[in-house]
Amino acid sequence: MRGIETPVKKNRREVFKQVVQTAIKADEKDFDLSKEVIEIPYRMIKDENDTYLHSIFRARAIISSRIRLALGLSLTPTDQPVPITEGLDKTNNDEKYYEPPLMQVIPAACEKCRDNMYEVSNMCRGCLAHPCESVCPKGAISIYDGKSHIDQEKCIKCGRCKSVCPYDAISKLERPCSKACGIKCIGTDDFGNALIDSEKCVGCGMCEVSCPFGAISDKSQIYQLTRALCKKENLIAILAPAYVGQFGENIKTRHLVAALEQIGFNKVYEVALGADIGAITEAHHYVKEVKTGKLPFLLTSCCPAWSMLAKIHFPDTAKSVSSALTPMVATARSIKKEKPDSRIVFIGPCASKKLEAARRTVRSDVDFVITFEELRAMFDGFGIDLESYEAESSLHDATAAGRGYAVAGGVAQAIEDCIKEYYPDETVDIRHAEGLDECKKLLTLAKAGKLNGCMIEGMGCPGGCVAGAGTLLPIEKARTNVKTHVSHSSKLLPPKELEEIELD
Repeated sequence: MRGIETPVKKNRREVFKQVVQTAIKADEKDFDLSKEVIEIPYRMIKDENDTYLHSIFRARAIISSRIRLALGLSLTPTDQPVPITEGLDKTNNDEKYYEPPLMQVIPAACEKCRDNMYEVSNMCRGCLAHPCESVCPKGAISIYDGKSHIDQEKCIKCGRCKSVCPYDAISKLERPCSKACGIKCIGTDDFGNALIDSEKCVGCGMCEVSCPFGAISDKSQIYQLTRALCKKENLIAILAPAYVGQFGENIKTRHLVAALEQIGFNKVYEVALGADIGAITEAHHYVKEVKTGKLPFLLTSCCPAWSMLAKIHFPDTAKSVSSALTPMVATARSIKKEKPDSRIVFIGPCASKKLEAARRTVRSDVDFVITFEELRAMFDGFGIDLESYEAESSLHDATAAGRGYAVAGGVAQAIEDCIKEYYPDETVDIRHAEGLDECKKLLTLAKAGKLNGCMIEGMGCPGGCVAGAGTLLPIEKARTNVKTHVSHSSKLLPPKELEEIELD
């Protein structure tokens, strides 16, 4: 549903906007955060005509939950008398990180979708052949009043009936969030709501973008970041390569840079700079570690959902995850080496980057992580019209190799091109997968020893970073924008010995 302005997306955008405006007012005399939080749902929904839900009370409850997540707080329990304002004193600052878990189900919004069952629709014509009844191995299908009927107590969900129905009258009912989860970590609680197993979840956010009711959301730092911007702190924005075109067809890089500076950022850099470093590092690693037999294969490290999948679900392959810093961390670390007093804000398409930044080893490098969706709402909150601002120049620091990281296959291509340039006598065997389902298959093959000698790229989102949970464009359009941007790069590859980013 990316690229479609649904009521769910509009509601999320307005919640973010309201939270940003609340943070801007935080320095006013007699400011009361609890009062502001309680008032937001009533400002957004004044009467029944303002809600697309059946109940104004339910709509306000959902907004209240989204506000808590936007503030970086966990949802309040449904079985205890905990006020919606619980814990606000801990979030009213400019330093708070997310409380685990990152991804959460909003009970009031969940429609308790049925999962993994087959059902006969009204398309059934009651045909004489009854192939569905004939192929059922458990006798779960009977004919009543000329129509097929499935006994759910007997059904084993094999799907044979669906495969032979000439009218496609049998549907497989799947919970959209569960279907989208490549590692199958979404179940059902005692009340029928979706339930995320946080021990298995890698934070890709595909469940969030797939729920048509907006019942799943990640946490945000937009309140804390807005407070830091209002305090005029030394904030530096680093833009992930997938940013191109995300904020409108007429919004060029120079418009975006100027708007970021207008709301308080001191400088803007490309994360593709760090991707260049990663491409160089992993090219060297492959030749020196895999080609020499020290490692059976090398797994790219830039996608945190992919690397977490390997480390959590395929621990035997963890040693083969490249030690190269992710582009986000490489960029942030290079900037802080030269500007230690700065605070780094990663702006990108990815929910999983929030988990990466919260790790103890990364927190000193990356201070805030927000998505393109959250940034757009921040511009709303600050009253910024992107077309009204234009910087003197665009960003010209990275190469085509680093910028190509935003699309599936781009990481592997960059590494392969670097190997061919730096080690012309070496050959490289590249494999890549996109989406956690396909990534699991690739890791299964690698674990079985069938991909020895390979450089393996994994992308948690189908399509790569341009398909991340925090993006705004349809995937194909975003992919085209990035490829065009890559083709216009003045430099194709970074130099072989590049070790750190040169900052102007």
